[in-house]
Amino acid sequence: MRVIGVDGSQLGVLSLQDALNMARNNGVDLVKIAATANPPVCRLVDYGKFRYEQSKKDKESKKRQHATKVKEIQLSPGIDPHDFGVKVNHAVEFLCEDMKVKVTLKFRGREMAHKEFGFKRIEEFVKKTAAWGHPDAQPKLVGKGIVLMISPLPRNKRAKDPRPHPPAAPELEKSAAPGDTPSSNGPAQPSSNTGGFGNNPFSNLNVGS
Repeated sequence: MRVIGVDGSQLGVLSLQDALNMARNNGVDLVKIAATANPPVCRLVDYGKFRYEQSKKDKESKKRQHATKVKEIQLSPGIDPHDFGVKVNHAVEFLCEDMKVKVTLKFRGREMAHKEFGFKRIEEFVKKTAAWGHPDAQPKLVGKGIVLMISPLPRNKRAKDPRPHPPAAPELEKSAAPGDTPSSNGPAQPSSNTGGFGNNPFSNLNVGS
């Protein structure tokens, strides 16, 4: 079998007995890590430490898989302030669960003649979720709408989950880096002054289907 030392160095191909003797001399275990290789690969390591490291790798792998999940949030240029706040809260929840958020804003009829309102609405959405996620790129006009992808910030740079009872953090989770002080405030709720969007900017337009 091929043996890897305690320090990660390659010790070469050894017999089972020689590998076991070497493990005993180092006060560690002989752990098979690649049984299907030819020859099989074993490592000299403390088994408890090995299990701990393997558990961390598995959790990181699951987190990366989770981050590939995408949740879509749909907006409109003249969305009601309350509905806008609900959409922001949903996006924050998804980002806190390490999911990406695809923001889609649809124009209807004559709204296409006033695309600047749509971009302002997207910009406002980005500001409201900035403590939990960041845009992958600038918002793009695609067909009759605007599309933007938002990815979650790393956990040690992300604001606190604003939900009263957020899901429990996985075991062995890496703690926040020293000096990091995530904000304890939840996503800002839209006020009556919404930067010109409190009243539907298209209310006086004859919007077609």
